[in-house]
Amino acid sequence: MEQKKKFSLKNWWKDARPTKTAVFWSWVACVVLTMIIGFAWGGWVTGRTSRQLAKDLAQDAVTERLSLICVAQFNRDPAKETKLQELNQVSGYERRNYVQDQGWATMPGDEEPDRAVAEECVKLLMLIGK
Repeated sequence: MEQKKKFSLKNWWKDARPTKTAVFWSWVACVVLTMIIGFAWGGWVTGRTSRQLAKDLAQDAVTERLSLICVAQFNRDPAKETKLQELNQVSGYERRNYVQDQGWATMPGDEEPDRAVAEECVKLLMLIGK
């Protein structure tokens, strides 16, 4: 009687003789799959996206630091208590304009107030007013 050879992955792999074409397309598939996984779930981004993210983060950091200067300029105002009460009475969407009109969001050396700084300054001043 003839015995059947038992199937094993080890023997199959040892006996496998892939063609160059099959090896090439396997590599291409691995590269494409790696890129899909990397960009979809791995957190990879293009250079353009990373530059935009860096620009946005830098702008947010500058705005955050300048809003502290805005609060310092508010603290130097002799009528700050009265103006803080007025700021609390102004409707939410007009508070930024109030801070800009007071000149607190105008940074030293600038001619115009910074809108983003005024918005952050309002948030900080609302915390002080509580």
